Amino acid sequence: MFQPTPRLILRTAAFLGATAVIFGAFAAHALRARLAPEQLGWWQTGVHYQLAHALALLTIPALPLRRPAIPAALFTAGTIIFSGTLYAMALGLPRWLGAITPIGGLLLIGGWIALALLATDR
Repeated sequence: MFQPTPRLILRTAAFLGATAVIFGAFAAHALRARLAPEQLGWWQTGVHYQLAHALALLTIPALPLRRPAIPAALFTAGTIIFSGTLYAMALGLPRWLGAITPIGGLLLIGGWIALALLATDR
């Protein structure tokens, strides 16, 4: 089974955090005049959840967890699916992608539950 190193988890968190800031700035400066308010709302929701879960992912290597790969994988996959489908819809891809967005949300919830269940006393 693939076991991500703390370094890989931190790099993934840093990448997700950096791209969240880039995407937020892109929306504020380049997309604001081009997107309908609903589309801009989807984009901003994607940015918000991406940044929040990048920060959560950033903490995983420092936490006392039995299997840190599980919440790390759930947060990463959930962020990509949840935020990615919102970005895609905001940019005009089909709205049926909205049916996939909750899968990302469930993965994010699973990441938080995994944090709780896998915590140890060290």
